[in-house]
Amino acid sequence: MLVAMLAIIGAMDEEIEVLLADLQAREDLTFPGVTLHRGALDGVPVLLTRGGIGKVNAAMTTTYLLGQGATRVIFTGVAGALHPELRVGDIVVSTDCVQHDVDVTALNYPLGTVPGESASWAADPILRAVALEAAAEVPGVQVMEGRVASGDQFIAAREDVQRLWTAFGAACAEMEGAAVAQVCAKAEVPFVVIRSVSDTADHSAEVDYREFMPQVARHAKQVVRGMLARLSGKASA
Repeated sequence: MLVAMLAIIGAMDEEIEVLLADLQAREDLTFPGVTLHRGALDGVPVLLTRGGIGKVNAAMTTTYLLGQGATRVIFTGVAGALHPELRVGDIVVSTDCVQHDVDVTALNYPLGTVPGESASWAADPILRAVALEAAAEVPGVQVMEGRVASGDQFIAAREDVQRLWTAFGAACAEMEGAAVAQVCAKAEVPFVVIRSVSDTADHSAEVDYREFMPQVARHAKQVVRGMLARLSGKASA
């Protein structure tokens, strides 16, 4: 019988490595294109994995996680800012997710709508609240709730940033969150997406990725461990 557990998807190896180092009773589960790591963090049964880049990889990984008993899903990684008040290093906790590169407007569907499905997928309110509390403990960053816009495109041009901000009112853009959200919604599994901002709309910040990525990994670890403590009732431990 599969044991109900929390799934944690990291966008980068660096994020997974800092959590894997603390994973107790680790067991590696290998499937075509993905490896899941099963064990416990802070006494909570978890499935931990690197999801890969893009919506197809994200959907495939999420499907494997649900098949192995995941009953809640947390996705953490980096994103580009769309909201003008976000700065590099800030954290976005998803209210909902949309696929900005879905365009069936020729058939009179609103931009971003998958025919026959919701135009967006709402994050679980409990996971959102827990993520906000945990993220608020990360020093020196702004934490914002907002929409996450996903698409198989790396958004870099200023006009594209403005287009997505205008069309969707999304806080940030990335390449996986909405695929995770869509799979979870179909399975009625609660989820939340947590993103650290890696670049901003004005592109004025010069980011040293060799310094920034370890920082993101530390922040991701702090948020995830803070969420685990709260979800397990051990916030005071």
